[in-house]
Amino acid sequence: MELLNQTLDRTFLGNAVWQWLMAAGGALLFLLVALTVRRSVRKQAERLAATDRVELLELPFFVAARTRMLFILVVAAIVAARLLDLPEKAVWGASVGLTIVGFWQAGLWATAAVSVWIAQKRRATLQADRATAGTLGIIELIVRGLIWTLVLLLALDNLGINVTALVAGLGVGGIAVALAVQNVLGDLFASLSITLDRPFVLGDFIIVDDFMGSVEHIGIKSVRLRSLSGEQIVMSNADLLSSRVRNYGRMHERRVVFSINIRFETPREKLAAIPLLIRGLIESQPGTRFDRSHFASYGDFALRFETVYYVLSPDYNVYMDIQQGINLGIHAMLERENVELAYPAQRFIPTPQVSD
Repeated sequence: MELLNQTLDRTFLGNAVWQWLMAAGGALLFLLVALTVRRSVRKQAERLAATDRVELLELPFFVAARTRMLFILVVAAIVAARLLDLPEKAVWGASVGLTIVGFWQAGLWATAAVSVWIAQKRRATLQADRATAGTLGIIELIVRGLIWTLVLLLALDNLGINVTALVAGLGVGGIAVALAVQNVLGDLFASLSITLDRPFVLGDFIIVDDFMGSVEHIGIKSVRLRSLSGEQIVMSNADLLSSRVRNYGRMHERRVVFSINIRFETPREKLAAIPLLIRGLIESQPGTRFDRSHFASYGDFALRFETVYYVLSPDYNVYMDIQQGINLGIHAMLERENVELAYPAQRFIPTPQVSD
């Protein structure tokens, strides 16, 4: 017993052995409690995330679940250091470590909160407002950058570094960096333009030069389209905004112009009846609005009739179904009225044979 007391009373780095044991026990107890709480919080966060309903505690639980092991270990070490009489340099080192890790962990908590809020907002607005859903990713990236910039500046300020001089130096160096990465910055500002001006949103079908597809992703550097044949088309934001974009996603109705060519030999009374018959065919189709139908011109080989109508839906498949019905109706009408379509006549002119 006396030997045990002598062992416990021995000093190491200015502290008795029993003090080191108490500090280790305090750190271990804190570590076990913190890990148990974190495990429980993570399970609760996973349970809340698995439901479609947005819970009130989903955000704080998800943020708390992002607590890192390094932060817990540093705090446990600080708890142990509080129970010891350590040299001034050791206390200063522990304070520096806690400052760095503490601000790093605060940055993780803040970005986790932003991620959860953005995810909830995107889920709520994806169906109702695709434009807002498309801009949330860019907003998240900007907010993340601001958070980590603020965390870095606050950490350096708490470490005694002159942040004002550092920011001034970074401003001068930033000009040189901006010149070196001007293409990247051009795409970045183009993405902001897309976010604010909204020439298209997620899901819109657009045509850019010879490329066409549905907007699948709007990013900081590029926009990704899914083409009709299935492949993904990646276009830089700056190149896309400098091109002419045809956005079929903003189409509310489709204007259709078509013509038919009738033979010259057709009687005049039947020619006068054709526009009225075509009008009746179009008006019998649901989801259409008739505009006009006329004997438009004399062609090289036929009498040309031109018709204009509107499909009251932007859906291309709906348009094709309606046009197919109109074409079949015109074919039946021409058969019933005994009117023939014209086609270019090709006259064979024999080559004269020259005998010897």
